[in-house]
This record gives sequence, C-alpha cells and structure tokens, in this order.
Amino acid sequence: MRYGGIRRRRLSLQQLLVISTVVTGIGLFMVTIRPLEPQIRVEFPRKFEHGVSNRSSSGSGSVGSEDPTRNEGNSGARSCATVEEMGEVLRDGFWKESLKVRKIIQNHFILNGASRVRDLPPEQFCRHGFILGKSSEAGFGNEMYKVLTGAALSIMLNRSLIIGQTRRRYPFEDYISYSNDTFTLKEVKHLWRHNGCVRKYGRHLVMRTDDFEKPAETNVLCSNWREWKQPIIWFQGTTNAVAAQFFLKNIHSEMRNAASNLFGDPEVLQSRPNVFGELMRVLISPSKGIEEAVNWVIGGKEDPDISLHMRMLMNRSVRAVQAALKCIRKALKVQHHISRPKLVLVSDTPSLIKSIMPNISEFAEVLHFDYELFKGKTSNDINERQSSEFRVKDWGPAPRWVAFVDFFLASRAKHAVISGAHRRVGTTYAQLIAALAAAQSLGTWDTSTSSSFEFLSSFQSNLLTDGLKNQIGWGHVWNRFAGPLSCHRQPIQCAFTPILPPAWWDGLWQSPIPRDINRLASYGIELSGFGIADTSSLQAHCRSRKKVVKTIPFPL
Repeated sequence: MRYGGIRRRRLSLQQLLVISTVVTGIGLFMVTIRPLEPQIRVEFPRKFEHGVSNRSSSGSGSVGSEDPTRNEGNSGARSCATVEEMGEVLRDGFWKESLKVRKIIQNHFILNGASRVRDLPPEQFCRHGFILGKSSEAGFGNEMYKVLTGAALSIMLNRSLIIGQTRRRYPFEDYISYSNDTFTLKEVKHLWRHNGCVRKYGRHLVMRTDDFEKPAETNVLCSNWREWKQPIIWFQGTTNAVAAQFFLKNIHSEMRNAASNLFGDPEVLQSRPNVFGELMRVLISPSKGIEEAVNWVIGGKEDPDISLHMRMLMNRSVRAVQAALKCIRKALKVQHHISRPKLVLVSDTPSLIKSIMPNISEFAEVLHFDYELFKGKTSNDINERQSSEFRVKDWGPAPRWVAFVDFFLASRAKHAVISGAHRRVGTTYAQLIAALAAAQSLGTWDTSTSSSFEFLSSFQSNLLTDGLKNQIGWGHVWNRFAGPLSCHRQPIQCAFTPILPPAWWDGLWQSPIPRDINRLASYGIELSGFGIADTSSLQAHCRSRKKVVKTIPFPL
C-alpha cells in the first residue's frame, strides 16, 4: 500500500508536467502567429534620413557618438531633428518670392499711397478705406511689428495706411523717418471734413477695432475683413510676425487668398517671401542723426559683410561666445570669396563685446558703435533718453537711441545676420535686422538671379538640452519648431533661419509645445501634437461664437 500510494503520486506529477508543457507550447505558438501592434511613429521624407552633421563638435555640448535623432531600438527611423537639420529646409529660395512681394508692395502704394488718395474726387475719397498702424515706444521689435502688421493688412484689404501718432509725434520719431506714402489720423480727419463725407454722403468717420491678444473677441479667423464697411480698421496687439499670418487660416477663402498672396504657402518654408523686410525697405529710414552715427562707424568704406547680434541680458557666457564664433566661421564658409570680412558686433551687454572682440579680430575687421566716442561728433541733436531702470537688464545700459544706431548699422550687412542669445534666439529685434538687411541686399528682377544672404541662429549646447522647448513666446523665430520633433541634448548648432518667422506648424519638422496647443484652443483651433489644425472644429467654433463688433467714432 505504501509503495502503491507513492507510485500514484508520481504518475500525477508526470501528468502535470505533460499538461504544463502542452499549454506552454500552445501559448508560444499563439504569440508567434498573432500580429504585433503597429508602432506609432511619424514618417518623414527619405531625403532627411541622414546622419546628423557636426556630431564631432567640440565643447561641453557634444554628445559624442550618440545620435539624438535616432529612436532607441530602431536605428533607421527618425523621430526628431537638430536645429541645423531644420535649417537646411529653410535655406535659400526666399529671394524670388520676395521680388514678387516687392512688386505687390510697390503697386499697392502707387494705388493707395497718400500722394494719390488725398487728391481723389470727394465721392471716391469718402468711399476709401484705411488701416491704422499704431504703436507706443516700448521695445522696438515688438512695436515696429504693430506698424508693419498694419501695413501688411492694408495690402490684404486694399486700403491706405495710417501711421498712428501720440501727441502729434510718430513712434520713435527722434530716430526713424517714415514714408510720405502714409497718412496721419489728423490728415484723414481734415480730408474727411474738407470733402464733406458726412454732409454730402452721410459717411461718418468710424474706426473698427480688433484685438489679437483677446482670443474670445478677435475676428482674425472668423470674419471676412474685406467686407467691413467702417472707414478705418485698427488691428491691435500685433507685437510679432504671427498676427498677420493668422489670416492664412481664416474660414473665408477671400481672406485666405489675400493672405497667401502676400505671405506665401505656410507648408513651403524654403520659399516664403521676406514680407516685413520689404515693407521696412519702403516705409522707414534712419533719422538724420542716426544715419550720421551709422556712417561714422562705417567711415565712408564699403558696407559690412556680416552682423552678429547677441542678446545676453547682462550675462557673460563662454558657451555663447564659442557658439557664435562657430556660426561666424560657417557664414564665412558660405561666403568663401571674402578674405577678411567686415563684421558688425551688436549686444545689450558691454562685457560680452569686450570679451569676444579679440577672438573675432583674428580673422575679421570688427565694427562696433561706441556711443561714448561718438558724442559731440554729430551735427544733429539726438534725444539721449536713458533706458528706464527696470529695462536696463532687457535693453542694456546705453541710451535708448544707441539701439537704433545698432539696428540700422547691423541691417547694412550684405551677406549674413547671425543671432545669438543667453536664452531665446531670434528675438523680434534680430528678426527685423535680418529682414531689412535681406531686403537691402536683394537686387531687382533685372539684376538678380538669386540671393546669397543668410540669416543664421547660434545655439550653445545648454540651450538645447531639451531641444527647442524653451524657445517659448510667439515673438521668437524658433517657437514653431519647439515641440516633440526637436531633438534633445544637441551639441552646438548654427542653423539657417527663416527670414519670415512662421505662424503655423504646416512645414517639415514643425511641432508645437503644449502651451501653444492650449493657446490655439482659445482661438477656436484644435491643434494636434504635430501641429495639424482641425479646420472643421474652427468652422464649428466660428458658427457658435458671439459676433464682436467694437467701433470708435471720430467727432469732426
């Protein structure tokens, strides 16, 4: 009995092992024949599936042999790009479209410029429309974009441009002269009375306002502005290149066509025109005193080849200097015919200028405006207002007018503008320097077959630890590339930069950060994680929203 019991237990154990083996085998067989869940990834064009350039860059930002653009476990798939790879998409191409836009701008001011419109017969004048471009005297880049956005809107809506004044003074009047093709509000009021627009035609002088910075109220996406009947329109809160380009997604085809005719296709980043540079070329010039200062620096010689703008916020960074030097050498490599170039150096931080000048002087002639040396050398008085104390870190310790000398001096660069920074690269000030320089370096249809001008961004490695994620703010040129398609832990980068900062995420390698997805939602646009706008949701938003009309009547 004892042995029999033991034998039965052994037989039960053997049966258990057999059953276990069979079940395991069936399980393995089912796994092998069951299709795997597809891997979620983004497909990119084959031409961008190459190794990352400058992987051997020296400095603390180097990641050695590690390639941040490769997915773990899949050496061939691309999930992100470096800033330089993004920039290769943007290289060249803008010049041809810019010449087309130059012609559009010229024709617009021939037809709608003040010299013609003020002499229209009363009936025609009283039917004519105007756009107000008005700014204060805060940061130059942000405030100039308000005027330029007004100018761009005047073209899209076929209206004349009014430059707004405060206490009968133009914005930055001491430093900038404005085109005679523009009106003042005072002159429009006078002509409205003179032509009897109210008495004869019953047309009151009314201004309709729209504020881009109030998403719940703005009509930038939902209304056909070309149908607005008010004599004057003021588009407020337009402190960067983005606001005017929002019309590219307007639900009305008439507005979309007007915007794309000026700004081009947002999906084709490499051939978008230099709209704001071409507008500045026509609308602004340095005042007499500022021009004297610029010419004093140049000394009657040829214009500079390259300009370097470093916005350091009173910080002195060795990494930023190293990155900038690399970027200068890249610009010189592109312009290989220059033996010893002339380089303009502009910064809000005097200590950085002193530290970087000896390095640059080894291979280039450095031009820098020293306002202390210039004092008393001008025949024209310049208002020497100091920066407000709270603005010293932002603008630097120099008098306010120095920034305008630097701006017009740097925009004389013939071949390249380079932007570097302590935190955010390609601010509105740097964007406008590059835009005006590019416009001035461009020839005509008869003399140009292409342009060799380049806008470059200099990034030290610590700015790219999390990719471009920290390039937040719609005023910064790389903001539309700051999302998940931007590689982390990049080494030093010197990237070709868009002359026209993009407002949408339609182009290659563009992707939004969560902050911008949420912000777009407040305008009624559902944006995917890779920047795809849901047009059907915008249509629904525009149908459901309350119509907002704000007007200001002008007593005559």
